[in-house]
Amino acid sequence: MKPKKTISDRLTTKYLLVIRNEENLAEKSTFGFTYAKVLVLTATLFLIVFSLSLVLSKTLLAKWFDPKHAQMVANKQLYELAVKVDSLSIEVENKDKFIQNFQRILSGDTSSGFEDPSKTLGVQDRPVKAVGNMNSTAEDSVFRKDFEKTDLSLVTLNNGKYAELQETFFFSPITGFVSDHYDLQKNHYGVDIVAKTNEPVKCIADGTVIFSSWTQDSGHVVAVQHQGNLISVYKHNAERLKKVGTFVNAGEIIAIVGNSGEMTDGPHLHLELWYNGNSLNPEEFVTF
Repeated sequence: MKPKKTISDRLTTKYLLVIRNEENLAEKSTFGFTYAKVLVLTATLFLIVFSLSLVLSKTLLAKWFDPKHAQMVANKQLYELAVKVDSLSIEVENKDKFIQNFQRILSGDTSSGFEDPSKTLGVQDRPVKAVGNMNSTAEDSVFRKDFEKTDLSLVTLNNGKYAELQETFFFSPITGFVSDHYDLQKNHYGVDIVAKTNEPVKCIADGTVIFSSWTQDSGHVVAVQHQGNLISVYKHNAERLKKVGTFVNAGEIIAIVGNSGEMTDGPHLHLELWYNGNSLNPEEFVTF
């Protein structure tokens, strides 16, 4: 009897694969192999194909084979949207603080450390101090800190960052002539335009009314928030025609010229422009 072959013998037995021409039986090529080599080669190829398939299923083919891929993408998008919403909410909150501070000054509220508007807001007068130029006094420290916490970049008047305003067309608010020009040395942060009685006052650009009220020094005052942190202020009106929160178009009538308030000596419009907390000379942007 022939001895039984063990598994080891079967795996290590050498075989020869001969490839011949079918027509003349000429030998073309030969391959020597064992079952052990065949098993090792097969296992290696299987591992390579399996690994490659696994990598592809997690990357390029994930959207077809991975059931969690869509959820992961949705979660990532939700996270990005949440970050954007948080950023926008912070920006809106900062801008609201900016507008609220401006409104409180115009209305004469000094309870939170703001300066008395009779010192900072009059018309020929004494308007709000430029934030970028405030002195570090105890009187204005709270107001300064409120602005420094916002993302509104405070600029100086000579740093050339007014290109966006120079390229914007501003309507003339009223027909008349300038009786008193913008003069920082005299603390006159606007221009006075003398006009006919009951002449309509027009908004210089599109914007939203953020202040519409009476102040002792400046009488009937309207302030409009425009694009790019620009605010225009119209003082000494005889009548206000727009309420806070109203959107107004450029050239739209918002008030009637008058002589209201203590700091005035005749019917005229006092116009101020404020950009990122700094006062601007209206005559550099508006043609009267």
